[in-house]
Amino acid sequence: MGQHVDGPDERHRRPTGVSDETVAALGKLSEALECVERVRGHLYSLHQLVGHADLMLDDAVEMFRAAGHPHIAERIDTELLGRNVIAGRWTFQIVEDFDDGYYALFRDLDRAAREELVGGRRHLYEAEMKERRRSRGRPGHEARPDEVR
Repeated sequence: MGQHVDGPDERHRRPTGVSDETVAALGKLSEALECVERVRGHLYSLHQLVGHADLMLDDAVEMFRAAGHPHIAERIDTELLGRNVIAGRWTFQIVEDFDDGYYALFRDLDRAAREELVGGRRHLYEAEMKERRRSRGRPGHEARPDEVR
């Protein structure tokens, strides 16, 4: 049986020769990407919420017609129902453009920087922060899951 090593697993250890500045820069790039991941989620929320609202308009139009307000129903039906949310685009087009452009480039640049500088390792900054902040030998402070007993 091999000797137990306390600390992060190999994929969360800084390669030899990598500077603090490099780890910090990669950490900041990763943090920025995490913000963009949240933006992406919000865009999908926008997409789903606007789509749901547009479908609810069908009911509203019918209800206005049934209530004797055909002019309001007609205006909603012709001016709002199915309208682009921005010039020439429904929300699915916004999401697709974001995913295929800005988001794809951001992810590619993050991956390329990690591959070039630290062999593709992720979250080195956070792994090192965990090592500085945890209380060794205390339950709930293990370095990795295989240390939990």
